[in-house]
Amino acid sequence: MEREKSFGLNRDVIKYFAMFTMLLNHIGNIFLEPGTVWHEALLDIGYFTAITMCYFLVEGYGYTRSKSSYRNRLLFWAVISQIPFGLALSSGEILRFTGFNMLFTLFFCFLIIDVIHTASRRWKKVLYVILLLIPCLFCDWFILAPVFTLLFLWAGKDKKRLAVAYGISMGAFGLLSMGSFYEYTGAALFFVVAGKVSGMLLSGICIIWLYNGKRMERGRIFSKWFFYIFYPAHLLILGIIRIAMGL
Repeated sequence: MEREKSFGLNRDVIKYFAMFTMLLNHIGNIFLEPGTVWHEALLDIGYFTAITMCYFLVEGYGYTRSKSSYRNRLLFWAVISQIPFGLALSSGEILRFTGFNMLFTLFFCFLIIDVIHTASRRWKKVLYVILLLIPCLFCDWFILAPVFTLLFLWAGKDKKRLAVAYGISMGAFGLLSMGSFYEYTGAALFFVVAGKVSGMLLSGICIIWLYNGKRMERGRIFSKWFFYIFYPAHLLILGIIRIAMGL
């Protein structure tokens, strides 16, 4: 069901912004010195992307006419993106395995959604979800993306539940991030972790209060394929630049 709002941001605009923040995240991760202000700022804003795409994955599952086509499309572009993903993130080497890319994560999250909707018994749903969590451990955003997905399934379109889902997601990510900042204590640790979850908070604001539930009136086909093509294309370009710079 489309939300009854004629104003606000449509899903394509939010997705374009998610692509931009992902680009910033990858630029910071690949080219900037860890621990610097710009490195942390670009990484933090980039965390807008993963949780936003998990939300739209859940929503898209309900909208799509062909679940199998959606599933196969995710898998196809995940395979296409794997080498560019490795090229971009193989610091100090030309190419090595750095885990499976985010489209593989979304593919397994899609399967989780599917079994929850289609499995006939509750124990089967639980078993299948647990089994699907295993490959996610080797993917980008590993166990967090499935957690985001399950929370959004639970929340549906209810704004209060969505706020709770985002709150739990930010809390989980914040707690995991704290392990990387053992040198900070007190207020300093609070502000560092707050920065880490700022991109996710911005996603929550966009989805809960600004998203109007609609798509662009024009260019829908272009946008649909742009979101798939942009992922491997930008990784390939960044990987080539990284190798040329000897990083």
